[in-house]
Amino acid sequence: MPYLKITTNKAIDAEPKLKLLKAASKTIAAELGKPEQYMMVSAENQAAMLFGGNDAPCAFLELRGIGLPISKTEKLSQILCALVESHAGIHPNRIYINFADIPTNLWGWNSETF
Repeated sequence: MPYLKITTNKAIDAEPKLKLLKAASKTIAAELGKPEQYMMVSAENQAAMLFGGNDAPCAFLELRGIGLPISKTEKLSQILCALVESHAGIHPNRIYINFADIPTNLWGWNSETF
């Protein structure tokens, strides 16, 4: 049930984007102790974005999940920044990340909620 959305203003070709998605899916599921079969990852590139008043490459990441532990957000931030930097070439100081722990009754799947 974790969901990671990556939005960037940088153009990323299909193959590097798929590699980023696969690496993020496997790595974040493992870090959260969740089966990868429930991990969802999406990436939107070439979005109209500014960071600090300029259009240099930047990214905004959203990681949502049920039971997302606050104690892991710092490590998750390091992992996510490293993934985006290595696969998309965006420096960590140009990345914001939003973490959200979603209550089970507000997360739907398979025609019901958790």
